[in-house]
Amino acid sequence: MLGATLNPKDYLDRCSEVFDTLDLSQIEGLSNDIYEAYENDRFVFIIGNGGSGSNSSHFCEDLGKSTLNREDFLNDDKKRLKVLSLTDNTPYILAWGNDEGFDRVFVEQLKNFASAGDVLISISGSGNSPNILNAVEWANKHDLTTWGITGYDGGKLQGLGQKNLHVPLDDMGMVECVHLIAFHWVLNDCYARINSCGRYEGAAK
Repeated sequence: MLGATLNPKDYLDRCSEVFDTLDLSQIEGLSNDIYEAYENDRFVFIIGNGGSGSNSSHFCEDLGKSTLNREDFLNDDKKRLKVLSLTDNTPYILAWGNDEGFDRVFVEQLKNFASAGDVLISISGSGNSPNILNAVEWANKHDLTTWGITGYDGGKLQGLGQKNLHVPLDDMGMVECVHLIAFHWVLNDCYARINSCGRYEGAAK
């Protein structure tokens, strides 16, 4: 925990240094795949545990609501992004976790909801959470596009996910912060594409 030894300024300076280590093409690639799912009426599923689970819910909420213009909230003709965080169906998670094991809580939901061509975004700071790895392995076998969102050395997820967004830092809290900042840029980029504004102004809808 870097904050245990660093003062606020040094902690934030360290966080700033991390941004320079990121492969920005990975962040752009994540936005590309989410927008492609929107264009093709495919689902985007997001999974994670703990703080990554919180980021999963947050990212899902942002993508589902905040890719819309307020003027389109009541417009039933406006296409919406199909996005679900599989961290939020608590009774379902408890049923599978209690009866069959916590490593099944995400993959079993995918078996109900997912189809070939959908996107799975799997967030794991360590890259080694068994329930994440099981879900990605199944998704790969069933023709979903899989993303591993990782920290530390990327763990097993970095090799298992078809695509990756990796934060090379050994501090879980800061990794989760950087993930969320990247997700907010992806949200902004998808919003601009969907609504043909910002750097996409004038693009065909």
